[in-house]
Amino acid sequence: MPIPSRAALVDHLVRSRIAGDVATPRENNLSHYRKLANGDRHYWLGLELGDRWTDEQDVLAVMAERCGVIDDAEFRHGQDTIDPELTVDALERMAARLRKAAAGKERVLFATGHPGGLLDVHRATAAALRTAGCEIVVIPEGLTADEGMVFQFADVAMLERGATLWHTHSPEPMNAILDGLEREGRPLPNLVVADHGWAGRAGQRGIDSVGYADCNDPALFIGEAEGTVQVTVPLDDHVTSPRLYDPMTAYLLDAAGLTPEA
Repeated sequence: MPIPSRAALVDHLVRSRIAGDVATPRENNLSHYRKLANGDRHYWLGLELGDRWTDEQDVLAVMAERCGVIDDAEFRHGQDTIDPELTVDALERMAARLRKAAAGKERVLFATGHPGGLLDVHRATAAALRTAGCEIVVIPEGLTADEGMVFQFADVAMLERGATLWHTHSPEPMNAILDGLEREGRPLPNLVVADHGWAGRAGQRGIDSVGYADCNDPALFIGEAEGTVQVTVPLDDHVTSPRLYDPMTAYLLDAAGLTPEA
């Protein structure tokens, strides 16, 4: 995969609808912001937000600043946006943390609640960090959460039910992994690279956490604003083909100094 320039990546993100005019409708975004503000923990993605975000307009303000959704409370229906420049800015912040992990040969755990979209992004990042000398955390055997099994494929932890990899926002699979490591007397990760509740709960438990989030998942952006999550990359987390993320992954790994020619 050729490494795109920043301008070329921005153009690709818009053309692929990973950013720019994304598929997520405004009504869905606002509904999720409201539910988070109303205390629905499903939308907290493993974070503990207390009573700090009870105003839906405060959530919208964070999402406009950090994700690039339309900053107009009167815009209630239609197509919403993700600013591709913010996506690349966040990729560069994530790259800096990956570079630090590689320099320190840290223990890194990868996990996804969006296997249909982001599995290969995480897999490629894990492979690059292993080549750089990092320990990719192997999760304990026999873990369960949310009536499923917590398994690891291609170095990435996921929830499996009935021989199907599961789309999940729940923090419970991450709890299962971290609790399992503690039971076995094994060290916790230095860094978690994930999304959804996997990333939020890792950050809430005091582990450096970076991840990806869609414009209808405001919690991780709030987590970054509060410092619980180190980096949240805004993107549509399930576009028409996972191959569309390849240029983004190539840019990330190059910026982190994790490509063979770097």
